[in-house]
Amino acid sequence: EDVVAGIRTPQPIAALQRDMPEIYGQFTGVCNLLEQHYRDMQDVEFTVERGKLWILQTRTGKRTAQAAIKIAVDMYNEGLLAKEEALLKVEPGHLDQLLHRRIDPAAELNVVAKGLPASPGASSGMVVFDADVAEKLGQEGKSVILVRTETTPDDIHGIVAAQGVLTSRGGMTSHAAVVARGMGKPCVCGCESIRIDYEHNQFYTEDLVIKQGDIISIDGAAGSVILGAVPMLDPVLSPEFQELLVWADQVRTLGVRANADTPDDAAKAREFGAAGIGLTRTEHMFMAQDRLPIVQEMILASGREERQAALNRLLPMQQGDFYGILKAMDGFPVTIRLLDPPLHEFLPNAEDLAVEITRLRLTGGDKEEISRKEELLRKVRALSEFNPMLGHRGCRLGITFPEVYGMQARAVFQAAARLVEEGFNPVPEVEIPLVIDVKELEFLREEVTNAAEEVMKDTGVKFHYTVGTMIEVPRAALLADEVAAQADFFSFGTNDLTQTVLGFSRDDAEGKFLQDYLDKKILADNPFMVLDQKGVGSLMKTAVELGRKTKPGLLIGICGEHGGEPSSIEFCHGLGLDFVSCSPFRVPIARLAAAQAGIKV
Repeated sequence: EDVVAGIRTPQPIAALQRDMPEIYGQFTGVCNLLEQHYRDMQDVEFTVERGKLWILQTRTGKRTAQAAIKIAVDMYNEGLLAKEEALLKVEPGHLDQLLHRRIDPAAELNVVAKGLPASPGASSGMVVFDADVAEKLGQEGKSVILVRTETTPDDIHGIVAAQGVLTSRGGMTSHAAVVARGMGKPCVCGCESIRIDYEHNQFYTEDLVIKQGDIISIDGAAGSVILGAVPMLDPVLSPEFQELLVWADQVRTLGVRANADTPDDAAKAREFGAAGIGLTRTEHMFMAQDRLPIVQEMILASGREERQAALNRLLPMQQGDFYGILKAMDGFPVTIRLLDPPLHEFLPNAEDLAVEITRLRLTGGDKEEISRKEELLRKVRALSEFNPMLGHRGCRLGITFPEVYGMQARAVFQAAARLVEEGFNPVPEVEIPLVIDVKELEFLREEVTNAAEEVMKDTGVKFHYTVGTMIEVPRAALLADEVAAQADFFSFGTNDLTQTVLGFSRDDAEGKFLQDYLDKKILADNPFMVLDQKGVGSLMKTAVELGRKTKPGLLIGICGEHGGEPSSIEFCHGLGLDFVSCSPFRVPIARLAAAQAGIKV
């Protein structure tokens, strides 16, 4: 009792071996017996009274993720566990601790705000409020945390340069969250307790003002914003970690791919064991600083001829993008989703434009510049939508502007042809997003097929490719038997499918009311983090059954963020999906979870 109460300090076990060798021998024998009986590492409480050993109690020992892996591998090597049993001893979600920097548990923290734990890891840096400033400081070798109300594709270069991202709005599947997870950077989203003042380059918490240049730390696993720099622990991947994942690959039947938008992301995914790319988001490529003006020319074009001229300039850039990703994944499939977001996302913010125009008028700015910005503002307002997530996006863009999808398809196939000529084995899968009817897919499949045939004719090179679609709205799932007639593969986009099934706007739900639903036990889990098996899952089951009724061998996967969440992976295994796809840093988690799903069945 004195030991438990902390009154007395126990001696190390080594002292028992020195002072009471006979008791020590009895103790180790009992420990080995308990470990063999319970088939797990034990936390044993004992005492020695008047020369006699007393075992007070035993229980399964608590352990860190690193320790869990070592214990599982050691117990297999000692013959205490079968390989499948050893795999089940490690919690897949705990692997996040090993793949990212984390805050030293012994550190004292001054937490000044809390948000959503949108991307794991931890970092410290200077506060900056602008992506351009983040890029400039990053190039100077300085560590920065990019703080924004929310991020857009226009902020990509700033996110690349930053050590972490903090936003006051947005949820677990917001732009900042998805991009940060893909890059392996920490991110705290939806931190509504902070108020950002861009004009004065500062943000407010309840009782603090934090200015540009001040140092903060963020913990993306806990959703914490911390004042000042804090001590960090770097990730360490042990030989046992690698061995465990090799076992997982031997056991699992569910494929694991990664979501990747750049050659570097693809290479990192392959390093983590991904057997292909399940989602390449081409819109992220459009936001590079060297091509955004061309993309805007394409959007603002007054007719097809002007639009095509801009597309011709984008073609070699897109070809270079696809060449790099297909080469990095040589021999593995790469699913390339054609342009998905609404076009206004590539244009300046209407409110910012209006402010700039007013400033120019009041300060006697150049009349031609004012006129140009006014014309741009009119176009931005004309393209704005009341509900852009359900508006002019996805395949609807391809129907309205087939030349856009035609350019992207041609870029994919020119890259594939070049790689074949160089002796590589590219495996492009062209994906049409947001389909609701087989006629959409039929129309756009013809555009893609025509582009492939033209490239083969022009280059004299043959290559293999497939054309499929995302299932991300209920109508597509309910009519999957019809859609499958024109599809070589299905991929569930469960981020959008969750939105459309539950009727939740992702960012609004997580920022406004979803926590109340969780607190009141109306929902067991955040449906954007853990797959809603009763609702979304039922539609997925229907789509799988209908799709394979039309095409028994139809390739089906999932590329939403749920593809890296263990319980969702287990559900996908049960549905008979062929693969899951997740951000590169979640690939090891998915590999282990897929193995465990197969063992449990």
